[in-house]
Amino acid sequence: MSTDMSLSAWIDGIGLLAPGLPDWTHGRAVLAGREPHVPAPTVLPAPMVLPANERRRASRVVRVALASGLAALEQAGLDPSSVAAVFAASTADGHNCHALCETLASSDQRVSPTRFHNSLHNTPAGYWSIATGAMAASQSLAAYDASFAAGLLEALVQIHATAAPCVLIAYDAEYPEPIASLRPIPDAAGIGLALSPQAGPRSVARVDIHLGDGPVTTLGTPSLETLRTTIPALRGLPLLQALASGSGGEFAVEYLSPLSLHIRLTPC
Repeated sequence: MSTDMSLSAWIDGIGLLAPGLPDWTHGRAVLAGREPHVPAPTVLPAPMVLPANERRRASRVVRVALASGLAALEQAGLDPSSVAAVFAASTADGHNCHALCETLASSDQRVSPTRFHNSLHNTPAGYWSIATGAMAASQSLAAYDASFAAGLLEALVQIHATAAPCVLIAYDAEYPEPIASLRPIPDAAGIGLALSPQAGPRSVARVDIHLGDGPVTTLGTPSLETLRTTIPALRGLPLLQALASGSGGEFAVEYLSPLSLHIRLTPC
């Protein structure tokens, strides 16, 4: 079964930051099978686009969101200050959440204002506007393990409604213990997709999506499949693998049960 609604856009830029996949250039070679995937902790670059005070306060989710989104827009040749953005993450900032819980469980329950504002789900969107001067609309959403698909769906709905480019930034980061035992996300990771309503000189593929049912697409490399299943933002790896191989095709990623998001990729 599938819905009648189909949405489409053109992918003009890709950003990637994940364990053993430090950027899209290296990640493309790994996902295409030209290089092996060597698992390694994610190295988050310093967010130099932020003023010094905000740079010191930037959490891991902020840093991974900025890095993956800016990389996608740089490849697309788009000005971040003028592009609408969709931020999609399964959770907010795990480390700040942990610190707030510790404070509330202590005898001194005074919450740090900095801790509080960094714990909000839309904090990366706020830091994005500070870093880029963006005045365009932004959305911050969460759909647990379906967050990547929900973000892609929202981005294409916006493109359909506005006929203007949009950047999807899907990201997640780990929790410390004891929350990690209940939500075991192993590391930080992010995917950025710069999307446009029409094909342009930097477009790499057309993406068409619709909701349906049926199994989701898995990855043949065990270490990459582990990333796909343990870091919600990386549910989008099948899309990146299709982009890396240049072959296109049709596949499905997790959405809200019993539905999945079906994607058809047509390379330029």
